[in-house]
Order: sequence, then C-alpha cells, then structure tokens
Amino acid sequence: MRSFQHALAALAIVCIATPTFAATTVKVVEGGEGGGPMTLTLDQSMIKAGETTFLVHNDATTEEHEMVLVKLKSVEQKIAVDSAKGRVNEKKLKSMGEVSELKPGADGQLKAKLAPGSYVLLCNIKGHYEAGMHAMLTVTK
Repeated sequence: MRSFQHALAALAIVCIATPTFAATTVKVVEGGEGGGPMTLTLDQSMIKAGETTFLVHNDATTEEHEMVLVKLKSVEQKIAVDSAKGRVNEKKLKSMGEVSELKPGADGQLKAKLAPGSYVLLCNIKGHYEAGMHAMLTVTK
C-alpha cells in the first residue's frame, strides 16, 4: 500500500511540475471611415506556433469591418485585388477563418491553430484592403 501512495505522490508532483501551454492571444484593432485611411493593427506581429485567439475590435464609428486570416505561401507572396470588385479574391488564398462584418464598436474573435510561417490579416470589405487595412503576422516554432 505504501508503494502505491508513493507512486501516487510522485505522479502528483509530475503533474504539478509539467508546464501547460496557454493559447496565444492577439489583439486586433480595426479603424477607418469611408474616404479616409483604413487601419488594421496588431498588438504583436510575431508569435509562437500553436492555438491562437484573435480578439478583434472595430474602432470605427460609422464603418463595418471584417478580419480575414490568410496563410501565405511565403513572406513575399503578393495578394492580387480584383479592381472591378475592389476586393481580394479569397478563393485564391488559404483562408484560416474570419470574423465577419463587425458593426462600429463591435467585438469578435477567431480561434485558429497556426503553424510556423507568414500570415496576413485583412479586411476584405470593398476598397478597405487597398486603403491599407492589412497587417502581417509571423509565426515561429
């Protein structure tokens, strides 16, 4: 019986001493009004691979915004805009998910498991990407 108690105590110590890996949280703030500059800012541009939660806030007072997470083939990958539609063709990209249209002042979130590589976060509402609503994210091992 005593050896069982010792084994149980040893197991408890191992469980307590084993580190747990918390998910990374990236805060995203979107801003900009029609006719003016559009912004999409991240509180960190480099994170470690793994479970990631994006907390997205639309800081605009009149414009809806969205956030699309795209895995790039390389950091140099160019993203083409369909000039007739004023939007990026999401079907030609590797989307990891999105926070759909957020009303002014609204919040949303996206959870994704990210592998090492380069990502871009963008707003794909007509004209917003071209007006500057995008940011790069680097994910390391």
